[in-house]
Amino acid sequence: MKVWGMVLGGYPRGRLARYSLRDRERGTIRSSQFSVEMLKTHAEVIGVQKAAGLPVVVDGMIGWHDIFRPFIRNWRNVSVDGLLRYFDNNFFYRIPVFTGEPDIIEPVWPGRVAEFSLLADPARLKIVLPGPVTMALMSKNKAGLSTEELAERIAYLLRREVELTLEYNVYVQIDEPILSMRNAEEHWAGLAVELANNIISGVEDRSIIAVYFDFPSKKILETLLGVRAKYVSLDIVDSPRRAEENALPLDDHVPVVGVVDGRRIHEDRISDTILSIIKKLSGSGDEIVLTTTTWMDLIPFRYALKKTNILGRMVDFIAERLGGEAVKLWR
Repeated sequence: MKVWGMVLGGYPRGRLARYSLRDRERGTIRSSQFSVEMLKTHAEVIGVQKAAGLPVVVDGMIGWHDIFRPFIRNWRNVSVDGLLRYFDNNFFYRIPVFTGEPDIIEPVWPGRVAEFSLLADPARLKIVLPGPVTMALMSKNKAGLSTEELAERIAYLLRREVELTLEYNVYVQIDEPILSMRNAEEHWAGLAVELANNIISGVEDRSIIAVYFDFPSKKILETLLGVRAKYVSLDIVDSPRRAEENALPLDDHVPVVGVVDGRRIHEDRISDTILSIIKKLSGSGDEIVLTTTTWMDLIPFRYALKKTNILGRMVDFIAERLGGEAVKLWR
């Protein structure tokens, strides 16, 4: 069994990034200087992941205010309203307001991928997309479309993001955290699977669907297994008891298991219960991916770097406990 790791999503802003973004808002920094200073932070984040031996890395999405905002800014017929709590976190997002059928003004990911792919080498870069169901349900819909129609249109635009990055062979992750909610409806999961399959068509072998902040119900998880993405990412640390109750073998999918807590700064430990859940999810499979439970933009920057190193060590530890082979970038 092969065991390897990747960070789930975004990083927090360190001091340099915070000051640079502040100065840009104030108009007191040249565009060229701002680009250089932000590049330094992204390079640090990518470098720490590579040093930890992670073969797939994220650029950190350092300048993103939330997972929706970069897309809202680059789409027609959508704006932002007031702040709303992002699930049960001490973190808020600007509510997207759709006033018509959205369309792309400028894609979000192609430029970033072109900029960061060389920094990532020899690791592979991963792009992260907001799940169309999560985005549709967490927005204000004044577009005259049904929720399903809006989600379908969002999925179409996200598919364009994937198509425009094909030459770089990136990994593609679709985040649908709303499916972890205790009141999540089964038809949400069915729609999420259908739309994810459209988005990742042709790149299924390097695609991930990610559900986090809690472990989904068994019915939701069973529905999720209809996705054609090779990888299914689940947070098993936030609620181990619920994960133990609802976990099932992921069939032909590779489990991506959140074992490093991305929301808290305490030391991470792997209990026998967590190992048991990992074994149950992997079934008869021969590959396991370890990740952070969530994006790490909720904790201080230095702790996010520390958590990245912990994730690298977890790969060795869990591979040894499961009698597997740790796959690291530098081995």
